[in-house]
Amino acid sequence: MGGRGAPAVPDLVARARQGDPAAVARLITLVEDASPLLREVMSALREHVGRAHVLGITGPPGVGKSTSTNALVAGMRRAGRRVGVLAIDPSSPFSGGALLGDRVRMGDHALDRDVFIRSMGARGHLGGLAWSTPQAVRVLDAAGCDVVVVETVGVGQSEVEVAGLADTTLVLVAPGMGDGIQAAKAGILEIGDVYVVNKADRDGADRTRRELRTMLSMADRPEGAWRPPVLRTVASTGTGIDEVLAEVDRHAAWLAESGELARRRTARARREVEAIALAALRERWGGAGGRGDLDGLAGRVAAGDVDPYAAADELLAQD
Repeated sequence: MGGRGAPAVPDLVARARQGDPAAVARLITLVEDASPLLREVMSALREHVGRAHVLGITGPPGVGKSTSTNALVAGMRRAGRRVGVLAIDPSSPFSGGALLGDRVRMGDHALDRDVFIRSMGARGHLGGLAWSTPQAVRVLDAAGCDVVVVETVGVGQSEVEVAGLADTTLVLVAPGMGDGIQAAKAGILEIGDVYVVNKADRDGADRTRRELRTMLSMADRPEGAWRPPVLRTVASTGTGIDEVLAEVDRHAAWLAESGELARRRTARARREVEAIALAALRERWGGAGGRGDLDGLAGRVAAGDVDPYAAADELLAQD
């Protein structure tokens, strides 16, 4: 199990399943650190995952993602749901990674044992998500969360990656943050299942809602496809939050009835397996202690001694 002081994975998993915040925090730390125990952790969690609904919250900077997340979590708790929150931060995670200690963003829930909060560093990963986010979602799912909320950093177009991780993607916009064309350019019209105009007490909220509805209505959707609603909220006061949660529930029911949930989760698992395999191959070919000769082959391609396809074939043929 490793050296002295190494965590006993079965014990950590058992404690996490009982709702122990410290055990959940420790498991997520193992995920973030790419611990040698990670394979054992994922194996131990396997039979306990698949129950939580994953809600992705995304949108441009300044729309009130953290305030909206706080309000949505409050609504979920009123409904008796256990909630996990992964707040993906562009900087390093808060020191210690305290699962219930992200008091800057989610102070209202810091003492609630049925709300698990973790701030994770994106660490330069494009798409607004840390590379380890899918595994962290698995930890919170296995720990008994009914909903896992993934709130992404505001990094514009690359933030659409959250749609590949979530069962339901909630896109936030705000009045005065650009016209419908800018929304289309940002890619948000392609990824959302529920759209929310936050800060709806400001001038221009109705116009923003109309533009979104008009542009969404122009999309070519097959018969029976989900048609994303466009709602209004003032997250700072909680106005409209219950309506948003009702639409999220309605979308969850549609996912299950239509078979789309299974399709999305299979596609998510495919990407996860592919990412793990590619990371292992990169390590084998060119990582520290790697047995491959990627740098040498790259030099030969640059010198014109071999073409890149032949070099790739040679790399793949290496043991």
